[in-house]
Amino acid sequence: MTAPRILIIGAGVAGITALHVLRERGYTDVAVLEKGDDVGGVWHWNRYPGLTCDVPSQIYQFGFAPKPDWTRIWADGSEIQPYHRDVVEQFGLAPHIRCNTEVTSAAWDDDARTWAVSTAAGEDLVVDVLICATGVLHHPAIPDIPGLAEFDGPVVHTARWDGDVVTDGKRIAVIGTGSTGVQVVSALQPAASSIVHFVRSPQWILWAPMGIRQSRVVSSVLRRLPPVHQTLTKSLLWGSGILADITTRPSWRRRLVQAYARLSLRVQVRDRALRTVLTPDYEPLCKRQVVSGTYYRAIQAHNAILVNDPITEITAQGIRTADGTTHPVDVVVLATGFHAHNYTRPMTVSGRDGMTLDEAWADGPRAYRTLAVPGFPNMFTVLGPNSPTGSISLQLTSELTAGYIADLLDHLEQTSSATVEVTEEATKKFNADVTQAMTPTVWNTGCNSWYLTPNGAVDLWPWDKPTLTRMLAHPDLDHSTFAPRMVRRCCRHVDASGAQVRISSPIAWVVAADVRRHCARALLGVLARLDVRLDRRAPR
Repeated sequence: MTAPRILIIGAGVAGITALHVLRERGYTDVAVLEKGDDVGGVWHWNRYPGLTCDVPSQIYQFGFAPKPDWTRIWADGSEIQPYHRDVVEQFGLAPHIRCNTEVTSAAWDDDARTWAVSTAAGEDLVVDVLICATGVLHHPAIPDIPGLAEFDGPVVHTARWDGDVVTDGKRIAVIGTGSTGVQVVSALQPAASSIVHFVRSPQWILWAPMGIRQSRVVSSVLRRLPPVHQTLTKSLLWGSGILADITTRPSWRRRLVQAYARLSLRVQVRDRALRTVLTPDYEPLCKRQVVSGTYYRAIQAHNAILVNDPITEITAQGIRTADGTTHPVDVVVLATGFHAHNYTRPMTVSGRDGMTLDEAWADGPRAYRTLAVPGFPNMFTVLGPNSPTGSISLQLTSELTAGYIADLLDHLEQTSSATVEVTEEATKKFNADVTQAMTPTVWNTGCNSWYLTPNGAVDLWPWDKPTLTRMLAHPDLDHSTFAPRMVRRCCRHVDASGAQVRISSPIAWVVAADVRRHCARALLGVLARLDVRLDRRAPR
């Protein structure tokens, strides 16, 4: 394939990384379509008070764009999103990215061996390679609570925060737990008239000083001495690899972290009754681990209430729970998370024979090594099914995945092939291995988390970082099928009735013998007629 036309959908961590890697590998005809009005993905959409990354800043950055001068050890959203924008500008990626452009459908044309892509604005595009870098946390989950639409005050989801909503001095209800609920309660509690946290299932919370600032001296040293910065980043990444070991196999490390989670609760919450309500009924680390240095203090404040009774309805003035209590509130904040397994939805993606991705994933999302789906030629996913969103750096994973895709595209060019498609056999084998490897992981110990697909499978990477690096280092070419390039031939020949028939369709050389024969005959006929005409005009 010469100069393939590549389309990346999404300009978050995955999309920016894929664009950079492909450009570095020599692919210039690359476009990125982003439905939002800026880059950053989840860090663009989420702007709620208290938004903070639960991964230390020095390892939550692109490997090709280290940032020495983070202002905090755990950066907040107001610093992370501009970092993504700065990276796009610094590496000259902006001309390739079109924001405010939502892709609504993508359909594989098996005859042309291209993808036909449509946007919400009615634009139609044709590309050779489709890369879905749509992420997992971008479709807000709105709870189905009776009366929600009848509430008189503002109702805002944390993933679509309205900056005009006034919360200071208001009676606030926060529905939902997890990192988002914990962070927004901690941020809003000090200035609220009152805050009620409705918690269906409490979370284990590891204490950490997440508000601590990075010293200016440290920033100056890291900026002036890049080798020192590189060494620090590598050391932190190595240390983060221990998390994969903790989560994927039982060990003393896992028991130590779980003991620390229980200790964090016991030390910070002295009231036994409240501690009982805050104690989850599952093992620490089973769900996405919440990290906070302020939540337990905030929920014990004089103006804070924790409610674990189920919500029965929302009235115009408040929230009623199963015990019959009505909690009057002015603002309702939905910290209810996302439809984490939507991936490309609501976009319709149709592969070979018109099969949609929804149909292919009827039993839950599945892919080969997180990046390829059988029946969908020349389509790849970055941070797709079974990506290590709970244990390994997403930036590292995206970079490895993009490199793997570039290797496959190189192979297409080297072998004069037009398409690559992972086999069903290789995909089944990989997913069977995932299922088996998931057994000893902490995510499989019996909790209801957003890691679980509708059919109960854990949608995570069950191995460590070295395994991820090895599997994505180089493609196993025998796990995919490659089709030759299409050649467009156009000629006319005379059929049995004497009528001229125009042949104009993309065909592979391996199946073009009959057409070539007709073309040859037609050419001989033209030459014969030309010879006769020349003969008639020749002087006698």
